[in-house]
Amino acid sequence: MVTGFRGKLTRDEAVVLRVQKLGESDRIVTLLTRRHGRIRAVAKGVRRTSSRFGARLEPFGHIDVQWIEGRSLHVISQVEGLDLYGKRLVGDYSRYTVASAIAETAERLTPVEHDPSLRLYLLTIGALRTLADGSHPTSLVLDAYLLRAAAIAGWAPALRECAVCGTKGEHRAFSVPAGGCVCPDCRPPGAARPAPATLALMTALTEGDWEVADASDPGPRKEASGLVAAHLQWHLERGLRSLPLVER
Repeated sequence: MVTGFRGKLTRDEAVVLRVQKLGESDRIVTLLTRRHGRIRAVAKGVRRTSSRFGARLEPFGHIDVQWIEGRSLHVISQVEGLDLYGKRLVGDYSRYTVASAIAETAERLTPVEHDPSLRLYLLTIGALRTLADGSHPTSLVLDAYLLRAAAIAGWAPALRECAVCGTKGEHRAFSVPAGGCVCPDCRPPGAARPAPATLALMTALTEGDWEVADASDPGPRKEASGLVAAHLQWHLERGLRSLPLVER
């Protein structure tokens, strides 16, 4: 613990990924910050009704936060809400569970604390904002986030070339272990054969072509969701706890 340790003050923008109870009135807050990567910090007294900033430290909030650096855990000293997306998501089960999957993915893709990832931070903020605004179907927002987060991690699925030999083209087979679409010569046993519309949707989500994505049909959306989830979780080497709760 950091009690009695007087560290330097640091300030940054952040998104709240997760909160955990600590003692009777405190919380441990996991934050993905703009310049300092993922950090964990104690919010003292935040569960009391008299807390000055308890409501600003709920999951999915975009905040301006100041903390005192500690040896193992930091201590939050000041919080200002920039956009508390959680307030707009908490009453909608579908959007809330998608936000939970986004936050869990962001945490899993930042295994080392204080390792900055500006691209992932901006992607996470953008996904939560889009989710809160309701400007696109929730399942598409999640799949677009998972595909782009995988790309940031270096795991982008091959969609316009063979994942094995690199032959350009729109190949019909998709293999999760191989890393995406595969040509007939490289297709391993057990490779899926998704509909062309499914692969077109995945490409649109990866490239941010929302006109194509929003016009997609339920069948390709469901098939794409299965492939996207399988691809990411293969690379993570274990499943996302929140993903089975998402309505598909």
